Amino acid sequence: MHSLPVFLRLAGRPVILLGDGATADAKRRLLERAGAVVVGEEADAALAIVAIEDEREAMEAVARLKARGILVNAVDRPALCDFTLPAIVDRDPVLVAIGTGGTSAGLAKALRQRIEALLPSGVGALANRLHGARTRIKARFPGADARRRAIDAALDPGGPLDPLGTPVAIDAWLALPDSHAPQTVTITLRSADPDDLTLREARWLAQADAVHVCDDVPTSVRNRIRADARQIEGGSAESPIGLTVILKAAV
Repeated sequence: MHSLPVFLRLAGRPVILLGDGATADAKRRLLERAGAVVVGEEADAALAIVAIEDEREAMEAVARLKARGILVNAVDRPALCDFTLPAIVDRDPVLVAIGTGGTSAGLAKALRQRIEALLPSGVGALANRLHGARTRIKARFPGADARRRAIDAALDPGGPLDPLGTPVAIDAWLALPDSHAPQTVTITLRSADPDDLTLREARWLAQADAVHVCDDVPTSVRNRIRADARQIEGGSAESPIGLTVILKAAV
């Protein structure tokens, strides 16, 4: 992973913007949309965007800003960037950011357009409904692991809260019986390419509580496992916890 994706709350905070023309204007609009206060080079700020076309002027500006400990985005100069600006799908409060590390804005834009077409406008409203029901959800599923499994199952394709379907009311979902008994599944890889995982297998790895990883499972596939799942070296699971996956390398 070449960068750590983060979402910055910039409302009321200063961000330095240097440059003129259409590119600088576009960055200004983006910053103002996020609530940032756009300021000049001498201002006290933690972030800066350099949208200067002249190569020498841009490099000198970047050097001055970095010497002050300011994180810099240099437009169209990825090697000089401390951070990059992604293509954004906005379904407030849901945000999807697509980044390529500055290598191809065109590819990021194309992916954004595909995702725009997939995400219905009601996704943001669903997020707000889930947020507003936190107390009821905790009461219905007191354990953190049980709660996560229940929410994952509800949001699965075809689930009662499927964000790409027609979600039911939160109260109707909470009234459904709990059917999340411990489960163990085995995935035997067909190859070392993670794209050869089926959609179901990819969901299992993304939702697993524990994954028993056999020898020779490649890092590219291990990276598909949920970040906070327990990874256990070895191929047997004696006591399943929630969803336990046994991940075997290709023969």
